[in-house]
Amino acid sequence: MTSVYCIILAGGSGSRLWPVSREMFPKQMFKLGGDYTLFQKTFLNIADFIDDKNIITATNVKYISSMKEQLKVLQNKFYRKNEYKIVSEPVSRNTAPSIALAVKYIIDNLNHSVKSPVILSVPADQLITNRIEFSEIVSKGIKLAEAGYIVSFGTETSEVNENFGYIKARKNQSITEIEPAALKTSKFIEKPSTKIQKAGLKGRFYINSGLYMYTADTFFAELKKYSPEIYKLLNNKKITDSIPSISMNDFEKMPNISIDYAVMEKSKKMATIPLNTAWKDLGSWSAIYDISPKDKNGNYFTGNTIDMDSKNSMVYSTSKLAATIGLKDTIVVETEDAILVSDNKSLKSVNTIYKKLNGQNASKREIHKTVYRPWGYYTVLENGNGFLTKCITVNPNAKLSVQLHHHRSEHWIILEGTATIQKGDEIVTLNAGESIDIGIEEIHSLQNFGKEQLKVLEVQQGDILDENDIERLQDIYGRV
Repeated sequence: MTSVYCIILAGGSGSRLWPVSREMFPKQMFKLGGDYTLFQKTFLNIADFIDDKNIITATNVKYISSMKEQLKVLQNKFYRKNEYKIVSEPVSRNTAPSIALAVKYIIDNLNHSVKSPVILSVPADQLITNRIEFSEIVSKGIKLAEAGYIVSFGTETSEVNENFGYIKARKNQSITEIEPAALKTSKFIEKPSTKIQKAGLKGRFYINSGLYMYTADTFFAELKKYSPEIYKLLNNKKITDSIPSISMNDFEKMPNISIDYAVMEKSKKMATIPLNTAWKDLGSWSAIYDISPKDKNGNYFTGNTIDMDSKNSMVYSTSKLAATIGLKDTIVVETEDAILVSDNKSLKSVNTIYKKLNGQNASKREIHKTVYRPWGYYTVLENGNGFLTKCITVNPNAKLSVQLHHHRSEHWIILEGTATIQKGDEIVTLNAGESIDIGIEEIHSLQNFGKEQLKVLEVQQGDILDENDIERLQDIYGRV
């Protein structure tokens, strides 16, 4: 499908998968088994039937560095010299502004073959269980999209889960003449009420996957009709390759609204194609449990775990030993600095816990103790009033950006390896056991020319001790 484009939505915080998913390291960035992250798996699945050059990542500006790292892995896999395209939201404003921005970017920069390209938009946190079947199903949407419909894709179900949105569909001759497998979308149900949950679903209902296909012209015509605020903010803007966004002042005026509420639930041009068994949502721990391999007692254990007599439970340990006895229908998720324990039926409340993580627990919502960067990673060891300590690990032939800090000084102690340090106009080489001081507003950088990892203990002192107090001057990873 060389003339079809795809937008992968990778800007969400993944609050339902806390504590593994954090504001600065959301679910699409981590691996759930295998060699690829959720985002990378989505990209590879889409690249089975859409030209990989036509896949655009829509993300938040704070994730651009991480997304570039992930895309570089895929770029090397496909032997692409040019970087894959990223569209960035200056601030979080949900899926409607994000998709609209990406569609405008495609029109302004990438589409040269047809007047109004067909576009598929997909979330980055879904599992494609049958890639061939999935590509065949999505391919059926092209004729409908070219005929002026917006196509939704859904899995047929009779069960009600308040974590999902649902689509009710019916047969329609005009639509089936274009695509026999397609139906007319008659109703959306977003997060069913208790009354609907008790009564069940009557008729032909589908779980709304969040996948949509449409032409650019149809999308903007419906956006103008049903969400004029977004349309007006984008209509006269030129989204360029050098600045694949609009100004923060304009983007902040966007309504914080999903594409479902903004357009899809109001449009009279909706059609639905059943996904059958080719798709699964991975937005919650219960979904992770459902897809994971289980032992004879219905348990899934991963990481450093010991268990006795548990049934139908999951223990997901990332660092510490997790010892469990006699669990039933329980989910346990352990990270370096937080533990989640929940009855499987109560996991809907994880999002509420996430929202409550403010004040003294804000860091548990925002970042992990171990944070990955293009050059390696660092682990926060201790922080207090006016100080913070880290262990920094720099990969071979990697380099931190040339930078300075306005509010803190740093003291580095080399633990392992040999460090090449820029300190002002000097270049200094230090070995294990040696140390150096970096003053406030002193230009500096750290590089590892060795074949083994470089480990550095960093002690920060100052009144602002976070990543916002980094002014990058040069960076080999393009973060300036």
